[in-house]
Amino acid sequence: MAHPHQQTDPHTVDFQVDPVVLELGQRFVDAGHELSLVGGPVRDLFLGRVSPDLDFTTDATPDQTVALIRKWADNYWEIGRAFGTIGMRKAGFQIEITTYRAEAYDPESRKPVVAFGSSLTDDLLRRDFTINAMALRLPTMELVDPFGGVRDLHASMLATPGSPEDSFSDDPLRMMRAARFAAQLGVTVHADVRQAMTKMAERIKIISAERVRDELVKLICATQPRTGVDLLVETGLAEFVLPEVSALRLESDEHHRHKDVYQHSLQVLEQAAALESGAVGPVPGPDFVLRFAALMHDVGKPATRRFEAGGAVSFRHHDMVGSKLTSKRMKALRFDNDTIKAVARLVELHMRFYGYGEAGWSDSAVRRYVTDAGPLLERLHRLTRSDVTTRNQRKAERLAFAYDDLEARIAALREQESLDAVRPDLDGGRIMALLGLKPGPVVGRAYKFLLEERMDHGPLEPAVAEAKLHEWWAAQPEAADVDVSPTEES
Repeated sequence: MAHPHQQTDPHTVDFQVDPVVLELGQRFVDAGHELSLVGGPVRDLFLGRVSPDLDFTTDATPDQTVALIRKWADNYWEIGRAFGTIGMRKAGFQIEITTYRAEAYDPESRKPVVAFGSSLTDDLLRRDFTINAMALRLPTMELVDPFGGVRDLHASMLATPGSPEDSFSDDPLRMMRAARFAAQLGVTVHADVRQAMTKMAERIKIISAERVRDELVKLICATQPRTGVDLLVETGLAEFVLPEVSALRLESDEHHRHKDVYQHSLQVLEQAAALESGAVGPVPGPDFVLRFAALMHDVGKPATRRFEAGGAVSFRHHDMVGSKLTSKRMKALRFDNDTIKAVARLVELHMRFYGYGEAGWSDSAVRRYVTDAGPLLERLHRLTRSDVTTRNQRKAERLAFAYDDLEARIAALREQESLDAVRPDLDGGRIMALLGLKPGPVVGRAYKFLLEERMDHGPLEPAVAEAKLHEWWAAQPEAADVDVSPTEES
């Protein structure tokens, strides 16, 4: 959306900023340069939020900036020099100072073409959204807002300083940033911006997977992630970023034989976020692993949907298929292996509880549930509870009661056993001594056998475990080749 390039009368605003900000501004002014606090930190001042990182813009060149801050900063770095940016630390703040610039992107390139400018207003014009295109001149604290950022902030509207098509051509990642800001700030995306996102969605393909991933993480961890995900899907961006989520919009059949999987997944995402344990606790929020697993937990359904005789709809093994699809998507987005494994494992396990709700479990099954979840157990508790979105109150209460019962069973067994680290009653060294074996695959099989026994029967006395091991060993073909003498068993 284009805005008139008119400047309201500059005025000074009464914001409390750290003295280091004013000190830095005075340092530049004394040297004959301009310096302004710009972008997110200015926006956050209007929102009453504290920004730990400070972004500044200046007419000074990178060389001039370095000369001014070299002895003043606690330390500094020049990694972004090619883009006109010098970074530094001072008094606990992370600071970036960027030379005014006019920046354009080659339509086929992922890398920006940078040209330094000399005008603060021109610099603000090339920023992503009006609410980020405000500046405070330093040290006077004069507000510079040529594109109506304050107005749009009060109206909770996300618009661009120039045309959205130009903005998104410069950097297509800004389309994802629009969805992220909708999720973080609760702003409404202007119709012109939404239209441009829809028209230009495919341009996101030229952006590196790492940049897309970082924006996605911020969106999922925002206060209203459902809003952001929905915008990605509605504009078509998700077709290129998270096509598995777009595919959840299964066409509705005329008899409504299954619920809306897409809306269900968004609701599960919301409910999972609501079950995080605050800043402390077993699952402190925002927790990306839990939230992303909640969003992706049913992505295996489109591929496994079957219409059964009698009109029923089934999604057999959608948990396993969904886990593989989730892992594949996260690898494409360059997530680290630990995060991929954690999210995919939660997707794989999210249906496990329903066997308990229907038939109850033995102690052995409860042990396996805890062991299979491992360090993800607290997240799995929350994901499973979040997966209940039925409007049938009696069914919801029945499932909640069943899961309460399962958690109580887990707690009771924990008091009796070390459930968090279930191991066989005999370790590898004892197995080898008892059977006269050297390290190798047979020891691994024996260890696995004893682990199964531990799962099925709980902790065993050493003598009982040894007897079971000998009984198992007698049936193994390798037993005839090993002479187990009394000294080896002692």
